[in-house]
Amino acid sequence: MKAKIDLGAHLLLGAVFFVFGLNGFFEFLPVPELDGRAAEYMSGLATAPYFFPVLKVVEVLAGAMLLLRRFVPLALVLLAPVVVQILLFHTMAPEGLPVAVLVTALTAYLGFFVYRDSFRTVLLSRPEI
Repeated sequence: MKAKIDLGAHLLLGAVFFVFGLNGFFEFLPVPELDGRAAEYMSGLATAPYFFPVLKVVEVLAGAMLLLRRFVPLALVLLAPVVVQILLFHTMAPEGLPVAVLVTALTAYLGFFVYRDSFRTVLLSRPEI
């Protein structure tokens, strides 16, 4: 049962980032209109011409790693700041909050439970050299 849950977490999280990352380049899914602070925030990010292309490349690559179940700890490290920003952003655009919470929960599950041993040394205050 745990193996199926782990596989589901990999595939669902990987699909979310892979598909939405590709959508940033090919625009095959409609992007909802934003208003208020959420629109201002996105507008500000868009002023840096590199921001969204780099973000979408990271999403596609990390999503592919998760789907293929290769280099998953690296994918989780790459996605961690993205997931935090998604969750915080949806405090301004609450219609997407359920998906943001799901993505956060899947990332936390994989990082804290499935790949815990991969991150054990990162949490040492004085690692041996």
